Amino acid sequence: MSNRQNISSGSPWEEIVGYSRAVRIGNVIEVAGTTAVNGDELIGEGSVYEQTRFIFQKINKALTEAGSSLNDVVRTRMYITDISKWEEAGKAHGEVFREIKPASTMVEVSALIDSRLLIEIEVTAVIPNL
Repeated sequence: MSNRQNISSGSPWEEIVGYSRAVRIGNVIEVAGTTAVNGDELIGEGSVYEQTRFIFQKINKALTEAGSSLNDVVRTRMYITDISKWEEAGKAHGEVFREIKPASTMVEVSALIDSRLLIEIEVTAVIPNL
């Protein structure tokens, strides 16, 4: 596809597993499941709120590289390992999306790839007027 743009985070896992941080086709951008890992460092260990805040920073970076922003997000999907911590994730989500109000899902999952990861988030963005 000539209008496909793959956005990489530079993670070695992208080549091993065969995925991109984000993919843009036309005016639609899909951002893959994103966690609070920055290189070899886990950001916000033990805090759903801090991990969620950092994840949205990472997502915003991928969206910016794709020619978009958090303002274009129409859907968020949050996978949390302890649903009793939903308010922490919700607080961070609200700080970013209070005015944007994308469709959103939060579900509890039994585990993520590393037990220190408390939440993983993916988003869909649509750039208007293309």
